[in-house]
Amino acid sequence: MKYIITKKMKTVLLELVMILIAIIYIYPVFLMFINSLKPFGEVVLDVIALPKQLAIQNYVDVMDKMNYRQLFFNNIVITAIGISGIILFSALPAYILDRRRTKYTAWTHLFIITPMLIPFQTIMITLLKVMSSIGLSGSTWGLGIQYWGFGIPMATFIYFNFMKTIPKSLDESALIDGASTLKTFISVIFPLLKSVSATVIVLNVMWIWNDFLLPLLMVNSDQKTKTLVLSAYTFVGQFNTQWHYAMTAMVLAVLPSIIFFVLLQRYIVDGVVAGAVKG
Repeated sequence: MKYIITKKMKTVLLELVMILIAIIYIYPVFLMFINSLKPFGEVVLDVIALPKQLAIQNYVDVMDKMNYRQLFFNNIVITAIGISGIILFSALPAYILDRRRTKYTAWTHLFIITPMLIPFQTIMITLLKVMSSIGLSGSTWGLGIQYWGFGIPMATFIYFNFMKTIPKSLDESALIDGASTLKTFISVIFPLLKSVSATVIVLNVMWIWNDFLLPLLMVNSDQKTKTLVLSAYTFVGQFNTQWHYAMTAMVLAVLPSIIFFVLLQRYIVDGVVAGAVKG
């Protein structure tokens, strides 16, 4: 009986700690949202207080000032190009690495995932010069391609570990039926990667959609190529900051990625559970 009570108490304590941590993370987002609904005077007067009157006009003004439709389309293009390349150039290599193991497999795998350990700040100046010289800076599609290099190492690591849970007998059956390696991957293996692919997609969408530093370096020179997060920063000035517009712009920038995460979060759970059960 004492053991049961102690176990229940530990569970309750753990839940309380988790709730506290969640509140700490959510509170700044809550402040951002409530301040996006205030006039400028209320934001300056008291950041924490709830709005006395709802300034819905903030959203209308910001969407007009930042050309929201164009920037939303830019984010869609950049994210779609980035995700497509990351999935394509990580799932297939992970499959080949797992199925055709040689004495060089471990070194090849290490070589692919090592870039995860390199801080972006150490290479950003060199990257900017290289991308400018080959014409991949200053355009949305060029920025999307650059995300391949930063996203593939982590995605390959995730796919490679999940690939071990897929029986090799499936490959042998497809080979007997006359399927090539590529055909086997596309028709047999890749459909089984649905849950882990959803995990990779959600993680990278949250990163690419809300990224600030790489777009700042690559597409900040032209208003037509900016992203939503970059445009939100334009309301923050050295001598004058329109805080009500800045908060509204940030809400408009991050809201689509939050909705996307909420809609696909069950697939992340399914992927984690599937890997745990099969492994």
